[in-house]
Amino acid sequence: MALRLRLLATVIAGFAAAGCSKLTPENYAKLKPGLTYEEVKAILGNPARCDDLMGFKSCRWGDDSRNVKVRFAGDQVLLYSAENLR
Repeated sequence: MALRLRLLATVIAGFAAAGCSKLTPENYAKLKPGLTYEEVKAILGNPARCDDLMGFKSCRWGDDSRNVKVRFAGDQVLLYSAENLR
């Protein structure tokens, strides 16, 4: 019985975590050129990774298999792309 309860709790936690993800097609549709880094963070949450190079910032939300990539010039969105959003 205890094993079943633990398994059920794990399954429920997994569904809850998946439902809380901000990497959705709906949130991706909110992105547009000119948004600031802070505005993108408000939509997608904190990025998994960012790299800066001479005034250009490239950030990725998600992992290698499912992600949103946003490139900023200064503090504004220049380009963005998505992979495997569902």
